[in-house]
Amino acid sequence: MSRTQQFIDQVEVVSAHNYHPLPVVIAKADGIWVTDVDGKRYIDMLSAYSAVNQGHRHPKIINAMIEQAEKLTLTSRAFHNDRMGPFLEKLTKLTGYDKGLMMNTGAEAVETAIKAARRWGYTRKNIPENKAKIIVCSGNFHGRTTTIVSFSTDSTCREGFGPFTPGFEVIPYDDPAALENAIDSNTVAFLVEPIQGEAGVKVPSDGYLKKCRDITKKHGVLLICDEIQTGFGRTGKLFCSEWDGVRPDIICMGKAMGGGVYPVSGIVADNEIMSAAFSPGNHGSTFGGNPMACAVASASIDVIIDEHLPERSHEMGEFFRGELRKIQNSNIKEVRGRGLLTGLEFHTECAHDYSVELMKHGILAKDTHGTTIRFAPPLIIGKDEISEAIKIIRKVIEGGR
Repeated sequence: MSRTQQFIDQVEVVSAHNYHPLPVVIAKADGIWVTDVDGKRYIDMLSAYSAVNQGHRHPKIINAMIEQAEKLTLTSRAFHNDRMGPFLEKLTKLTGYDKGLMMNTGAEAVETAIKAARRWGYTRKNIPENKAKIIVCSGNFHGRTTTIVSFSTDSTCREGFGPFTPGFEVIPYDDPAALENAIDSNTVAFLVEPIQGEAGVKVPSDGYLKKCRDITKKHGVLLICDEIQTGFGRTGKLFCSEWDGVRPDIICMGKAMGGGVYPVSGIVADNEIMSAAFSPGNHGSTFGGNPMACAVASASIDVIIDEHLPERSHEMGEFFRGELRKIQNSNIKEVRGRGLLTGLEFHTECAHDYSVELMKHGILAKDTHGTTIRFAPPLIIGKDEISEAIKIIRKVIEGGR
């Protein structure tokens, strides 16, 4: 029995079966490359769902983590620490917002934004108690907490987890008219992904987000953009909402914020929202804003800016999709994406089988919703490495399974 199978068998026994990973066991990583326990190397074209935009174990991020670990790791928010203020100053200056609020996971960032929007609605719009409504989109993925799955349209996320949290209305994605029709006097916010990654890299029509911004402003409703997967350079801009020239009222961020080495998330918003929503004791996290997270996130952002990774993502993404579109297979329905977030959709549910075959040939990508393979390599990937990956992808897709 291979070492890979030994580890997989062990997980089957001791872990809850809440994921269906590809049958590979990764032991080492560097840059865009990962190595399994049997010594085989792969090009990582998933980046931990865009959490490793800077590449695996980027030396500047690793060094920042080690240096901080040797000094201070955790104080809780019962006390101040010397890393949170400098980091949030950097983040707010970079994004152009007044304040940030740090958490740990992406789902926590979304929960924070939901709470902020609701309390803002009660204190600023005088919405009746417990009547605040947030509009969301079908096909959304914002996490898997009880509240978030309450407005998911994915039956896998919902089945058996009710009763569900009220206060949400689901409308079609990429449909500004549906948004306008759904807004009523109790509406506090519209929560949306600029690109729906988990749904299969669904890219909306040009100008969609701008239309949504105009509608929400007209009605005095907050626009919340979930940039947890699309943020920090993934789509060729620092944040995907920039493609439409949009400034959301709240941005949810996470994943690449932690540089692939530490869970870091949060929201940014202006004083008018933050002061209305939060006061001492009504929201927080023991680990939110901890010194280690701040040191890692600060270095992670520096790498993205200093190495011009959004620009690189745009250039390499255009090249990658151009090459994908040359692949000959009548079962291919569409190649779509922005930056280095790309979906290869098929007419039939064959994406998992292709993902397994790609793994066997040295490419790690992951299927979603049966028909689509999502490709999201680290933003440091170069043209030569993409060309190498394309050769393998073409061989698998054109050659059959």
